[in-house]
Amino acid sequence: MIIPNELKYTRTHEWVRAEANGALYVGITDHAQELLGDLVFVELPEVGRTLAAEEASVVLESVKAAADAYAPVAGVVTAVNEAVVAAPECVNQDAYAAWLFQLEPANAADVDKLLDAAAYKAAIDAQ
Repeated sequence: MIIPNELKYTRTHEWVRAEANGALYVGITDHAQELLGDLVFVELPEVGRTLAAEEASVVLESVKAAADAYAPVAGVVTAVNEAVVAAPECVNQDAYAAWLFQLEPANAADVDKLLDAAAYKAAIDAQ
């Protein structure tokens, strides 16, 4: 299981990469894609949509399950990764390269409240 140290995480298995300009890239973790199996469908939120923290924002369907991905913090969707819609399997190939959407956070400090890699690993190990 891959858990990059430079990212932040949620207990619901999303990763967050903060950019210097304040934008957040959001995706699902390697652990999440392993649990789901081979993805066959991804539905992303609309650009401009305002999301509440922990709001279901992405629909993921695999050959064995369907699941939602959640907004890690409140904010506005500023971009989506159409490549994952066209080729959902790219999330299985590299979950950390295949971001799902970009978010402008309502409060940048909320990102600091997310889990670091060690805390995320501990949360998985406790399940």
